[in-house]
Amino acid sequence: MFAVLKTGGKQYKVASGDTLRVEKLAADAGETVQFNDILMLGGDKVTVGAPFVAGAAVQAEVVDQIKGDKVINFVKRRRKHSSKRTKGHRQKLTLVRITEILSSGADKSGVKAALGAGSVAGVAVAAAAAPKKAAKKAEAPKAKAAKEEAPKAEAKKAAPKAKAKKADAGADDLTQISGVGPVIVKKLHDLGVTTFAQIAEWTADDVAAMDEKLNFKGRIDRDNWIEQAKEFSKG
Repeated sequence: MFAVLKTGGKQYKVASGDTLRVEKLAADAGETVQFNDILMLGGDKVTVGAPFVAGAAVQAEVVDQIKGDKVINFVKRRRKHSSKRTKGHRQKLTLVRITEILSSGADKSGVKAALGAGSVAGVAVAAAAAPKKAAKKAEAPKAKAAKEEAPKAEAKKAAPKAKAKKADAGADDLTQISGVGPVIVKKLHDLGVTTFAQIAEWTADDVAAMDEKLNFKGRIDRDNWIEQAKEFSKG
């Protein structure tokens, strides 16, 4: 009986007793590991997985952690005589001996799964990130509550403006006076001047004081605000 297993991105055809080198596994020498990604079982009856054969597995004993043959990478740039580089690499591998091929019941064998070193590192990173994800998930309701409170806060902030508009409801339209625009009207309202009658009663001292506060020196007399206000106040 033989099996075709997948590990480290490669496929291997194995039989009981075979020894092979696979991509580095997270296991020590003498340990028994189990390959669960079985693509095919062969023998008296052939079973092809879709993509894996359900319940099938290959168990193996870890013989040793080894390194592959040294690979030399030589780089030289054309027309650049001083630019060359030699780099060597030895791939980390695990030597295993196949001990048993299971056609079923792999999930109940209790043997440690054969995982690559990279996969174990990924699991460790995921485990370390889990508390952060949980904390972020716990903060989500707070963020949602804060988001819901924002419109209320904006509405509350806008309340004084609404109140001010309500207070100005009884005010005269001071823009009817020649030379008075929306900006000056706002300044006059801030100073408590909202009606024609108030402007009509200004004295020379009041005019001088308003000239300073409005930063429009001479405009009140030049545009005859007081005379216009008297006319408008009469209706």
